[in-house]
Amino acid sequence: MNVIRIVAGTGMLGTGYSIESFRKALSLKPDVIGCDAGSTDPGPYYLGADQPMVSREATKRDLTYMIEGALEYEIPLLIGTAGTAGTNKLVDWTVEIVAEILQEKKMHCRVAKIYSEISTDQLLNYYSQGKLKPLENAPELGEEEIKRLSKAVGQMGVEPYIEALKNDAQIIIAGRSSDTSIYAAVPIMKGLENGAVWHAAKILECGAGCVVNRLHPDSMFATIEEDHFVIEPPNEKMSCSPASVLSHFLYENTDPYFLKEPSGTLDTSKATYTEQGERAVKVAGSEFHRADQYTIRVEAVELVGHRRICIGGIRDPFVLKQLSEFLEEAFRVVKRKVSDSLAIEENDYQLAHRVYGQAGVMGRLEPEREFGHEVGLLFEVIAETPEQSEAIMAIAWHTLLHHPIKEWSGLVSQVAFPFSPPDVSMGEVFRFAVNHVIEVQDPLELFTIDYIEL
Repeated sequence: MNVIRIVAGTGMLGTGYSIESFRKALSLKPDVIGCDAGSTDPGPYYLGADQPMVSREATKRDLTYMIEGALEYEIPLLIGTAGTAGTNKLVDWTVEIVAEILQEKKMHCRVAKIYSEISTDQLLNYYSQGKLKPLENAPELGEEEIKRLSKAVGQMGVEPYIEALKNDAQIIIAGRSSDTSIYAAVPIMKGLENGAVWHAAKILECGAGCVVNRLHPDSMFATIEEDHFVIEPPNEKMSCSPASVLSHFLYENTDPYFLKEPSGTLDTSKATYTEQGERAVKVAGSEFHRADQYTIRVEAVELVGHRRICIGGIRDPFVLKQLSEFLEEAFRVVKRKVSDSLAIEENDYQLAHRVYGQAGVMGRLEPEREFGHEVGLLFEVIAETPEQSEAIMAIAWHTLLHHPIKEWSGLVSQVAFPFSPPDVSMGEVFRFAVNHVIEVQDPLELFTIDYIEL
C-alpha cells in the first residue's frame, strides 16, 4: 500500500511555529517537509516592490529547524512562493539565507532554485498567440496594459518541483507556486495522484490553520493513502474536527467544493469527514479531474502612484451630527485649494477617506449606520510622485483641521491628530492588473530551474 506522510512546517515561512510540535512531526517519519512562504493576502505591494513581508531574522529562524530536520531524516524540503511574492529576487534572497544556515551548521546539500517571473515580452508573445485567457471578472488587458505592468509571475504546479526532485535536489526554493503544489509534488512523484493527495495538500497549506482553535502558527501532519487522508496537529494542545477541516477548504477559495489547479480540478462534493480519536480527522471521497488544457495563472501588478496617509479623530458632537456633509464639503475645499495652489487637477490624483466608527471597515456595504461619541478618520492621497502626495496631503489635513460649521464661529479645530507630523508616506502603490491564465503545452516552459551545491 502506497502511504505518504507530510509535515507542513508552518502556515507561512517567517511567522513562526513550535519547535516541539515540529520535532514531534519529524518523529512520525514524514516523507517530505513543505512550507508555503507567500501569498497575495497582503496585497499587491510585495510583488511590485520586490520585498518580503516577513523579516530576514524570522525567516532564518524558521528555515534553520526545517533544514536540520530535512538533512537529519534525509527527506526533501520544499519552500514555495519564496519571500511572499515569489519573484526571482526573493527566491535568491531566500537561498542566501539557506546558504548561510548550511555554512553555520557545517551541512551540505543540493539546492534547486525555481524562478517564476514572466517578462513583458513573454506575456506579449502569449497574448499575440491567443494563449493569454481571461478568468472571471478579469480587467481589460491588451498590449498597452501589458507594457505598463511592473512585475509578473506565473503560478507553478507540481511539475517544476518534481523535475527538481528527480535531479536530486534536497532543498527546493521556488517562486510563485500553487499552494497545494508544494505538498502534492512528492506524493505524485511517488505514484500517488488522486483526490486525497490534492485535498490533503489544500488543508496542509496553512499549517495549523485547519484546527478548531489555532493558538499560534504551528506545524501540521497528514498521512495520505489511496482512498483517504488523515490530518492531525502534532501539537497536543490543538485538535482538528470535521467542521474545522471542512471549513478550511473555503480559505482563499470562492467555491465550497471545487478547487482549480494548473493540471485540473479538485472535487470535494462527495468528501466525508470523520473524527479519528480526539484530535484527528479522516477525509475520504475526494476526486481529482485532470484538465484537457494545462494552464498557468498569472499574477501581475501595475504601479499606481505614491501614497500618503493621515490619521485623526473627531469628537465634536455638532460635527458628528453632520459628518457626511462636513467631510464632503471639506474635501471639496481641499480639491479647490490643490488646484489653486499646486496646479494639480482632480483627475491627476486620488483623495479618499475612511471613517472608523461609521462604516470604516465595510464602507457602503455596512448595514449598521449608527455610531457613538467619536470616530476615527483615515484619509489618503495617491499622486504621481512622492512630492505631489506630500504637498496635497499638507493641504488636506490642514483644511480638515479648521473646516468651519455653522454651530461654531471663529477659528475652529475639528480634528485631533495623535501624531506630529500627522501624515506619513506609505511609499509606492501597486494594483493587481491581471486575472488571466496562460495555456501552455509544457508545464515547465515558463519556469527556470538552477541547481547549486551548498
